[in-house]
Amino acid sequence: MIRARFLGKPMSLFLVLSLLCTVPLPAQSPNPATLTIHIINARNAKGVMRVALFHSPEGFPGDSSKALRTQPAKIDPQTLNAQAVFSGVPQGTYAVMVFHDENNDGKLDKNMLGIPREGFGASNSAAKKMHAPVFDEAKFSLTSDQSVEVKLIY
Repeated sequence: MIRARFLGKPMSLFLVLSLLCTVPLPAQSPNPATLTIHIINARNAKGVMRVALFHSPEGFPGDSSKALRTQPAKIDPQTLNAQAVFSGVPQGTYAVMVFHDENNDGKLDKNMLGIPREGFGASNSAAKKMHAPVFDEAKFSLTSDQSVEVKLIY
């Protein structure tokens, strides 16, 4: 039997590990939810929609590497709409950013002035033509299965 000393007293390694394993873990969301993003108003069916789900202002709206999750979504050529589904999302506050990657190069193309050439949108209609959305304008609370509509602007 492997023996260890804890507070100067001999103890079995099993007992020491048992004591260490009783440390409480951070609370997890009791009921993860499914979040469905409905993207409307695409101008064509070229390329793909890029959807990013953010759980904090960090990285929002343009740095998808800081997003909780990202997902591409195919565009329906009949309706020019798309849908992305995120399942198992913990309850909390989120914001969604979407852009229409028409040339499928993985980035939002902009002109020389920095104005997007491809469509983009955010939850709560927070995206405006002349300024990037802010997390606080786009945020919403997710407490159960929910759908969010994002309307693209070009």
